Order: sequence, then C-alpha cells, then structure tokens
Amino acid sequence: MPFSDLPEHLLMPALRKFQAWPVKQKDQQYVALRDPYMLTKETMVVPPNIFAVIQRIDGDTMAEEIAKATKAPPDKFIDLLKKLDSVGLLWGPTATKLENETLQKYRDSGTFPIRSSGPLGETADDCKAQIENWFEQTEDPEFEKPVLGIVAPHLDYDRGWPNYASAYYAWKNRTTPDRVVILGTNHFGEGDGAVLSTIGFSSPIGTCPIDEEVVGKLVDRFGDGVVKDLIDHAAEHSIELHLPWLQYCFGEVPIIAVLIPNPLIEMIDDAEEGNIRTSTDEFISTLKEVLDEVGGTTFVVASADLSHVGQQFGEPRPVDEQRKFDVERHDREMMTKYIGNDTEEFISAMKWHNNSTQWCSIGNMSAAIQLLNPNEIELIDYRQACDDKGIALVSSCAMALL
Repeated sequence: MPFSDLPEHLLMPALRKFQAWPVKQKDQQYVALRDPYMLTKETMVVPPNIFAVIQRIDGDTMAEEIAKATKAPPDKFIDLLKKLDSVGLLWGPTATKLENETLQKYRDSGTFPIRSSGPLGETADDCKAQIENWFEQTEDPEFEKPVLGIVAPHLDYDRGWPNYASAYYAWKNRTTPDRVVILGTNHFGEGDGAVLSTIGFSSPIGTCPIDEEVVGKLVDRFGDGVVKDLIDHAAEHSIELHLPWLQYCFGEVPIIAVLIPNPLIEMIDDAEEGNIRTSTDEFISTLKEVLDEVGGTTFVVASADLSHVGQQFGEPRPVDEQRKFDVERHDREMMTKYIGNDTEEFISAMKWHNNSTQWCSIGNMSAAIQLLNPNEIELIDYRQACDDKGIALVSSCAMALL
C-alpha cells in the first residue's frame, strides 16, 4: 500500500500518551507499550530500534517523511502504524471508537473496574485485615478538633502505607459523612481542566457510588466541558487507591471524584472548538455553592504525592544521600508554605522554584484549601520512598486540614 492510500489520521500520525517499560524475551531486550486507558487488552512489544522510530511520530511530520528519516521500509512502517492504530495508540477514529466503547461498558456497569487497589487483597476481609494491621503500626495523631480534610499519597501501598495510615487514622472512628470529595491528579489523561466523574469506583472491598445529587448539579451548571475527558479516570490511580481506606472507615460512602490540573500549566483555549473545559477555580467555587445547597457533612481528600526525582524521572544520576537530603529540605520548605494556608503563596513559591523536584499534586492540594477554608493545617508525617539503586525517589506526606 502506498502512503497516499493511508487514511488521513495515518498520513500525519500523532501518538497518544502511552506507558512504556523494558522487558526481556529469550535474553533479548524489548520495550513494551500499553495504552494507559486499557482500551484494548493487548500490549505491544517492540525492539529498541523500532521504539526509537515510534518516538519520531509527533503529529507534525508526514508518515512518509518519518519512514525516510529513519530508513524504515515503507511497507514495514505502514504495518507499524496500523498496529499502533489498532491498539489505540494513535489519535484518530479508531481510538475514538475504542474510547466510546470502553466508556459505555463502564457506564453500563456503573463503575470503573478494579485496577490499582487490587494488590491490597483478594477479598474484602483480606483488605480490611491489611488496613487494620497498618493502623496498628501507626501512632494516633490525637486531634482535638474535627478533621475535615486530609492530604494523603497515591503511591502504591507497599511504599505509601505509612502515610495513608497516618492520614486516615484521624477518620478511623469518626461518624460517616454524607459524602467525600476526592481530588485526584491527572497523570495520563488529556484533560487540562477539572475532570469530574459521573461513574462510581470499585475496590476489592466494594463500590463507592458517586453522589448523584451533587454530581448532577455540577454537570447541569458546567455542561459537557467538565465531563468531556471522563475517559481520563480510566487510566488514573489517584482516586481508586483511596477507596479501601474510605470503605474501611465509612463503608460505601458516596463520593465526588474529580481530577485537578497542574496550576503551573495554563489551560489550552479551545473555545473555538466548542470544548470549553472547566478551570479549577470555577469548579471549586461552584462545588462549594452546590455543597451549601445540599447540606450535610462533606470530607475532602487531596490525593497527593510530592517530589519525583532520580533517573526514572529524567535526572542524569542516581539518587544518593545528598540528593535525599536536598529533596527533604526542599519538600519541607514547600510544605511549610502549604501549611501557611495561603494557596497563592504556595503556588507562587512552586512557580519561583519552577517545581524543581516535580511535585505532581500542587493543583489538588491547593484546591483542598480553597474548598474547605481550614482554620489550620497540620503535618502528620513525611516519608521518602527510594529503591536500593537510587533510580527513583518519590516523597509523600500525611496532613490534616482542620
């Protein structure tokens, strides 16, 4: 097939976001590629030289030019494009069709499937026993005032459980609220505004339904813009990882789940296309109004990891003891800004440092303050998780908003 016969979206192909990791097969090194939304169950495995060709697909270069520049045989390159397209890794009608089919499946079931929380345990009893075990290893922060919100990580449980347990201990024996707002981070999605879920979420303990009344009012006020990128939730772990902790404390409490963008990155103006997204300020302001209308008790979770440093995150050298020290010093400086309870000052400080250690949740941490207007914020715990070889360090904390 000549390049001229390719469909339009393959003539100038554009890669969607994907996950890539090294694998070995028969002592040979390969790269595995997967769509983070799991639109298909298939994972592509390609040699490193082919992965280098794939990385040239930028949405601005014609397919024929990429083939010539990489000296790829035209027929082989066309086959590669078709394969990438079939598994949803290229922008175009195939990916759109797969997205719509996937979302409809989730709408029909009423919930996003279990993914990131699955390793906690095979049964609800197993999960609850593990959480109870972690609580038993955690010191009671003994707050005298009611804790209305927490900052807790979205690290995997093996690395993050001390800060999950420290944060959720404040709610361990509390009366169940009417709802919980979970403010997540959009790691893999395309939405650059607030992305609200109209679908519930599941963990091995059960399903947390959405708060139909609150979510309905938000969609009525904002229209399709606030849910246009709903598929982003299918790839995201920062909401789901909190479900077992909430379910342990409160049962299957209704939730409002929203992904909050990075305030250091400006939103793209796409009004001409009729796809007006919702800014964080707009969303939080309206959410406060809706919560006042419906009444009841609302708790808030800011699902937040802090620094991401090391070679896994683009740094040239492994993390050593000096780097750990420097990261902690920077983290504590920024946490002090946050505890100061002034979002403008916190965001301004992050801008001044150009987010030098790649905090990933500045947006939802700030949004939690805007939503709750707490009287004070207290740091409960701070941790660094680093592998033995220093390839990656991720820091996190537990905080209480009172």
